Amino acid sequence: MQTVTHYFLHFIAIGAIAWFYDKKNWKKNWLILLATMAVDLDHVFATPLFDPMRCGIGYHPLHSHFAIIGYLLGFFFIKNKLLKLIFIGLLFHMLTDFIDCIWMFSKCGECYTSSEIYKWFN
Repeated sequence: MQTVTHYFLHFIAIGAIAWFYDKKNWKKNWLILLATMAVDLDHVFATPLFDPMRCGIGYHPLHSHFAIIGYLLGFFFIKNKLLKLIFIGLLFHMLTDFIDCIWMFSKCGECYTSSEIYKWFN
């Protein structure tokens, strides 16, 4: 169920965001939000490339707290509609990955204590 939820949020829920953002251009906006998934290209720098027990938030460069702060600042201060939509997509992506991390932490306490999120709060 975790995987289904994760990919539902990444691919389907953004359609709702696109629709609410601009009903007239929702299809184009959905494609733009899909393109923000390119933020996951930072995963190629991880060793190992894929670890199902690793929380990406804070671990990957474009998922770091500095990057997330940048996405928040962009969302609040950028007036250009296209750029604002991109920041919305990046923030929703981080939220989706964070939900995935919380789900994983509920099954693996050691995954939490070894995560970057744990270091942020302790």
